[in-house]
Amino acid sequence: MDSALGVLVGLVFLAAGAVKGVSGMGLPTFSMALLGLFMPPAAAATLMVLPSLATNVSQCIGPHAKSLARRLWPMWLGLVAATIFSPLAGLGTAGNAARLLLGSVLVAYGLWGLMKPALPDLRAYPALAGGTAGVLTGALAAATGVFVMPLVPYLQSIRLGKDEMIQALGLTFMIATAALVIRLGRTGIALGSLDLADLAIALGAAFLGLFLGATLRNRLEPVLFQRALFTVFVLLGALMVARAG
Repeated sequence: MDSALGVLVGLVFLAAGAVKGVSGMGLPTFSMALLGLFMPPAAAATLMVLPSLATNVSQCIGPHAKSLARRLWPMWLGLVAATIFSPLAGLGTAGNAARLLLGSVLVAYGLWGLMKPALPDLRAYPALAGGTAGVLTGALAAATGVFVMPLVPYLQSIRLGKDEMIQALGLTFMIATAALVIRLGRTGIALGSLDLADLAIALGAAFLGLFLGATLRNRLEPVLFQRALFTVFVLLGALMVARAG
C-alpha cells in the first residue's frame, strides 16, 4: 500500500469514527464522502463496510429490539431487497455517474439537515411509508454506498424516543451494510481483494475516532456540531458533483 494513501485512509476513518462517536451515526456517510474524493466509489464502499459493521455492533444492543422489529420490518425488507436486487447501475459499473449521484445525495442530506423541515407523523403507515423509504434508500445505497436518504428522515417521522432512535439507527445501518456487502459480492466487487493493511488502518482508525468522539461528546455544543457536519456534507457533495461533471 502506498504510504500517502495509508495516511489518507487513516485520517478519513479517524474523522468518520469521531463523527459517529459524537453523534451516534455518520461513519459510512462521512467516510464515503471523503474517500470518494480520491478513489472510485466502489473501492471506497469496500473499504467502508467492515468498519461500519464493526462499530455498529454495540449500538444494536438494547431493550427495544423486538418493538423496533415490529415497527421497522417493512422498511428493513424494502431496504435489503432494493440494495441487493436494484436494477440501477451498481458502484462498480456506474463510473462518473456513481460519483455524481453520491455527491447529489450528500448535498440533499446536508441541506435537509441544515433546514430541518417539519416532518409529517407517519406512524400510522408503517408498511406503505416504511417500505417506500426502505426501497428508495436501498436503491440509492446500491448505486452510491450511502444509506441515509430518505431513511433518516423517515425514522425521525415516526417519533422514536432518544434511546429507541439510537438503537434503530444501529440496527438499520447494520442491516443496510450487510445488504451492501451482498450487493458488492453479486456485482463482482469482492471484499477479499482488499489490502489487509488498508483494512487494518481503516478499522484501527475508526475505533480510535469512535473513542475520541465519545470522549468529546459532552464537551461539544450538539446544535453547532450538527450544523457544521451538515455544511461539510453539502460542500463535499458539491465538490464531488463538480468533479463528476
